[in-house]
Amino acid sequence: MRIKLTVAYDGTDFCGWAAQTGRRTVQGTLTEAVRQVSGEEIEILGASRTDSGAHARGQVCHFDTHVSIPPPKWASILNRVLPSDVAVQASKVEAQTFHSRFSALDRYYRYRILTVPRDPHRARFTHAYGRPLDVAKMQAGAHALLGEHDFLAFTEELDPSVENTRRTLYRFDVSQVRDEVWVDVVGTAFLRGMMRRMSGALLEVGRGHRPVEEVSRLLDAEERNRLQWPVVLPARGLCLMKVRYGRHTRDNRVGDPRTASIYDV
Repeated sequence: MRIKLTVAYDGTDFCGWAAQTGRRTVQGTLTEAVRQVSGEEIEILGASRTDSGAHARGQVCHFDTHVSIPPPKWASILNRVLPSDVAVQASKVEAQTFHSRFSALDRYYRYRILTVPRDPHRARFTHAYGRPLDVAKMQAGAHALLGEHDFLAFTEELDPSVENTRRTLYRFDVSQVRDEVWVDVVGTAFLRGMMRRMSGALLEVGRGHRPVEEVSRLLDAEERNRLQWPVVLPARGLCLMKVRYGRHTRDNRVGDPRTASIYDV
C-alpha cells in the first residue's frame, strides 16, 4: 500500500525537512517512526523541502508498506512514537501513481511578521519586526508578483544545475491580523528562499525602505541587477499551510525534471 500522511511540525529544533546524516530532520524522524512501527526499511518522500527552522501545518508525504495496518490507523500509531514537535494529522491509502511532490497542484505558505515588541510565546513562529507596517503598500507590491514570472532575484541560494527559475503564483495576500502582518501565498512551487525573500521585499516596502515600484523591477532581467536584492527573512516566521491535490493523480512537476531539485522552501 502507498500511505499518504498529512503532517504538522514545529521546525525550530529540526535541521529542515530533508534527511541529513547526523542531523535531526523531519524526514529522518518520520522515517525512523515508520520503521519502528512496521519493521520495514522504507523511504518517505515529501511534497515540500522546508528549511531549517520553518514550520508546517499541512506538509504531505508518502511511503510504501507491506504491513497490513488499516490506513487511517497509521496516524494514531505513529503519534505514539513521534516526539512532541511533530504529529501526523491524517493518514490514508493512495494509488501507486500518487506522488506527494509531483502530484501536487500547488502549495500554500504563510509568513508571519510581528508588529509589536517581541512576544516570547510567539518567538518561535513569527519574525519580530516590532513596529507598524504600511500594509496597503505591501499589498500593492504583492500584486506585482502574481502570475508567472522569473523569480531569480527572489532566491536565497541558486543551485547551478537549476535552469528554470520561472514560477507561477495564484494568490498573494498581505493582511493585518491583530498585531501581526500575514503574507499568504499560493503557487505551483517555490525556489530556495523565495518565500522568505518575497516577504523581505514587502517588509522593506512596508517600512518605507523600498519603493513599491521596485518590486516589479526585480522581476525584470535587465532591471534586477541594478537593484539591491531584498533581505531574506528568518525561517521561523514561515509555515507550510497546505498542499493541494486534484481528484485524479497526475505529474505536475515544474519545468524540466533535471531542474526540480530545488522546490518549496
